[in-house]
Amino acid sequence: MTRRDFLKASSRALALAGAATYLPTTFAATKPKRIGLIGCGWYGKSSLLRALQVGSFDVVSLCDVDQVMLKEAADIVTTRLKTDKRPRLYGDFREMLKEKDLDIVMVSTPDHWHAVPAIAAMKAGADVYVEKPVSVDVIEGAAMVAAARKYKRIVQVNTQRRSTPHLIEARDRILREGKLGRIGHIDICCYWGMGRAGNPPDVPVPDSLNYELWSGPAPMRPFNKRTHPRGWRAFMEYGNGIVGDMCIHMLDMVRWMLDLGWPNSVSSTGGILVEKDSNANTTDTQTAVFDYPEFQIIWKHRTWGAMPDPDYPWAATFYGEKGTLKASVFKWEFFPRGAKQAQSQGEALLEYQKYPEDETEKDLERHVASAMRGHWRNYLECVEQRTQPVANIEQAFISSAACILANISQSLGGRRLVYDPKSGSIPGDREATRLLRRPYRSPWVHPEPSKV
Repeated sequence: MTRRDFLKASSRALALAGAATYLPTTFAATKPKRIGLIGCGWYGKSSLLRALQVGSFDVVSLCDVDQVMLKEAADIVTTRLKTDKRPRLYGDFREMLKEKDLDIVMVSTPDHWHAVPAIAAMKAGADVYVEKPVSVDVIEGAAMVAAARKYKRIVQVNTQRRSTPHLIEARDRILREGKLGRIGHIDICCYWGMGRAGNPPDVPVPDSLNYELWSGPAPMRPFNKRTHPRGWRAFMEYGNGIVGDMCIHMLDMVRWMLDLGWPNSVSSTGGILVEKDSNANTTDTQTAVFDYPEFQIIWKHRTWGAMPDPDYPWAATFYGEKGTLKASVFKWEFFPRGAKQAQSQGEALLEYQKYPEDETEKDLERHVASAMRGHWRNYLECVEQRTQPVANIEQAFISSAACILANISQSLGGRRLVYDPKSGSIPGDREATRLLRRPYRSPWVHPEPSKV
């Protein structure tokens, strides 16, 4: 065995050991959970199929406003389950939830459609598994927290870095053992293009898509070739830009690794500085500063130009007095102070022998599959025990809101924002406080924390 092979084997063994705390203890012996999926696109299917690998489910319902996507998801699920029994299919989540026959509802829609169906599912008596960020504005997220508390629902958010085996290993072996010493600064970043370049044309809405319902509470934009599927991330009307899409993962990872709460303040600058010929209205360049008492966490994204470190294009770097930890979805490395070579390292856990379907599944992020399975194991155990999962709605709301605050600051020219979670406002700043709530397109009504 070479040194590299030994390190790989050791990393995987330790990653499994680190993830052991998330293994189920009770749910496997219970009756199948009745599950329904709202949003049958890329991540909805990927997440549901990981759930089927680790839990016992009756896939009761699938819902999507795109009939082609809906049928494809039904075909994939029935094939994976090796059954002739097809889920019930819906084009409107409200009709699906009227049945009140689901234990778990997955919300895997674009960001602008997270809050309303998630809250409706909680009211219908279901626990919820929802994608990140939890919302497109801060008040939506606060309403989701309030609904989970009021209806006593267990909510897991798919910020699955918290269940990533090699990152659990990095947290336990490096941070918790104090190998960095005092941490004085943390950089988080994304230097991928994120598909925002280019200027595709507006086109007719496909016959298979209910675009009115797809748009929902968001402004009714002309349908663009990049809008659906997946390209909606290029438009702020439907999401929170690269900060809401990518920064939230890295910020949440750092918060989890270091057990951090709300930042003291958030500020951000940037804009569309280079890719000005694109029809995307998200920033191509942005810096955000999350202030904590002992250090700052600084986010940078840039969709153009060279990457500072091609080995870590989407990552977090922890700077301590004794060394540096670099961590990404692919790997981690620890460099003692002054060292040019990593002293220890780990890689993403691939489990092809146990789950051979991972190797051929369309669009699966293979390096993330083990994290998604760990996230589901943790969630199912918590659903059984009625305890809080590792990425519960309260924790995910902090990370989501902090990223949304960064975008608000950027829109206000870099203003420093101090959010008060108790009052749900930014004291002394009426203009910024108004931006905590996006306007809803009629007839949709914005959820309020006091009225869920």
